[in-house]
Amino acid sequence: MEHWLDPLLDAESMRRADAWAINDRGIPSLTLMETAGRSVADAVAEISPKGPVRVVCGKGNNAGDGLVAARHLRMSGHQVQVIGLWPDDEFSPDSAANLELLGAPVLHPDDISDALAGSGAIIDAIFGTGFSGVAREPAAAAIAAINAANAPVVACDIASGVDAGTGEVEGPAVSADLTVTFHSPKIGHRIAPGKAYTGDLCVEPIGIPDGAPVSPSAGVIESGVLDLAPRRGAGSNKFTSGQVVIIGGSRGLTGAVCLSSAAAIRAGAGYATAVVPADLEPIIEAKLTEVMSIGCDGASGRLGTAGTSTAVVACEMAAAVVLGPGLGRDRNSLDFAQAVAGAVSAPLLIDADALGAFAGRIGQLKERLGSTVLTPHAGELGRLLGVSSEEIQKHRLTSARQAALESGCVVVLKGDDTIVTDGREVAVNALPAPGLATAGTGDVLSGMIGGLLARGLLPFDAACAGVFSHARAGRVAASHIGSTESVIATDVIDSIPVGLRSDSPVD
Repeated sequence: MEHWLDPLLDAESMRRADAWAINDRGIPSLTLMETAGRSVADAVAEISPKGPVRVVCGKGNNAGDGLVAARHLRMSGHQVQVIGLWPDDEFSPDSAANLELLGAPVLHPDDISDALAGSGAIIDAIFGTGFSGVAREPAAAAIAAINAANAPVVACDIASGVDAGTGEVEGPAVSADLTVTFHSPKIGHRIAPGKAYTGDLCVEPIGIPDGAPVSPSAGVIESGVLDLAPRRGAGSNKFTSGQVVIIGGSRGLTGAVCLSSAAAIRAGAGYATAVVPADLEPIIEAKLTEVMSIGCDGASGRLGTAGTSTAVVACEMAAAVVLGPGLGRDRNSLDFAQAVAGAVSAPLLIDADALGAFAGRIGQLKERLGSTVLTPHAGELGRLLGVSSEEIQKHRLTSARQAALESGCVVVLKGDDTIVTDGREVAVNALPAPGLATAGTGDVLSGMIGGLLARGLLPFDAACAGVFSHARAGRVAASHIGSTESVIATDVIDSIPVGLRSDSPVD
C-alpha cells in the first residue's frame, strides 16, 4: 500500500492481526480485551454522564469489551448496569471470563426500552467487526431502543449493524455518538452509509505489535499524496508542464467547461485548451483569459459527431483530456463523446454528461488505448451499471469496485466519503468539506485531476491527489469566505494552490 494511505482494515484483516498477536507473539487474548475495554471505559468517563451507564451486550468478544468497560467504570465510581441480549451461558469464553471478573449480575429485561430509560450513557457492545447482513431479534429491538434512548452512545469497535468491511447497513444499526475502535480504523467507519453511524471516531492501540501480516486493500488519503507531482524547475516550460484538453460545453452550460479549464491550470498544467461548440466559442473566449479554445462544428449550441475529427486532432499533443463538463445529454452529443473516447489515446477523464455515453455499456471502456478515470456521483454510476442511485448509495464500495473492474478504469465515486478505486486498491477521502456542496465543484475536481494527469501522475495517484486537494481547497475557501454556505466553485479554484501544498495546514 502507498505510504500516503492510512490503512483501513476489514473484518478478516483484523481477525488475522488478532490471531498473529495471540498465536505468534504470545499476547493473551484477555490482555488485548482488557486494554480495549479500558479504552472504552475511559471514553465514557470523559462524557461524565449524569445518570447510570448501561452496557448492552451481545454474546461474542465485543460483549467482552463491554464487560471490561463495565468493570472499570464501576471501579471508578460509576453506576453501571449490564444488559444481556442472550443467556449468560452463550457468552464467548473470553467474555465469560470477564463476566466472572465483573462480579455483578447481568440484567435480561423483558422490555429493553424501559431498562434504558434515564441512562446517562449507553455502551453498544452487541456486534463487533465480524458482523455482516441484517441484525435479527433480539438485537434489532435493542438497537431500536438504544437509538430512542436519548442518551450518548459509545460503540465498541464499530456501531452494531454496520459491516466493517464495506460500510453497508442492511438493517437496523446503532447510531453512535462516539466509536472507540481498536488497533486500526475499519473500512466501515469511513464509507457511507456506515460512516454516518460512527459518530466521532477514536482509534486506540490495544497492544498488537507493528508488523502484523495483513495487507490492507483500503486506506484513507493523507497529505503525502500531494508530494507525488513533479515540480517545475529552471528548465520547465508550458509543454513540459503538460497540456490539458477539456471537451464540453453547450448552450446554458458554458460555465462547466470554463471551471474545469481554470482548475486544470491552477492544478499546475502548463496550458489548457477548451474544445467547445463553434457558435459558443466567443462566450468561452470572453470568460477565459489563460485558456485557449477550439470551436467544433455541430448543432446549434452543441457538440456533435460532425466535430469529432476536430476534437480528436486537438487531443493529439495532449498530456491529458477531460471529456464531459457541460456537454449536454442529447443523443448526438453522447455519440460524439463515445467516438472521442474511443479515438483519443492520452489519459482521459470522463465526467458529467459524457458518462451517459456509456450507460449500460461500461465494458466498452476496456477497449480504450489509454488509461481512463471516471468521476461519477451516485446517480451517474447507477446509470453506468444499470441500477438506481439508491442502490449505489447502499453499496458504495461494492458498486465502485464493480464499475472499476468492468470498465478497466479508475473510478472516483463522489460524495462525503469519496472513493477512489481501480477495482483492487481503494482510497477514501476522510476530510470533510461541506462547502463543496454547490454547483460546479465537480467540474473543478475534473479539471484538477486532469491537470495532475498532465503533470505525469499515474491515474490512481492523480485521482487521489485531486480528491484530497479538492477537499482541502473547499475547506480553505470556506475559511476565507467565512461561511460554508457561501462558497461557490470559483472560490474553490482560487484556493487550489493552498489545497495542493502538503506543507500548508488546513484545519
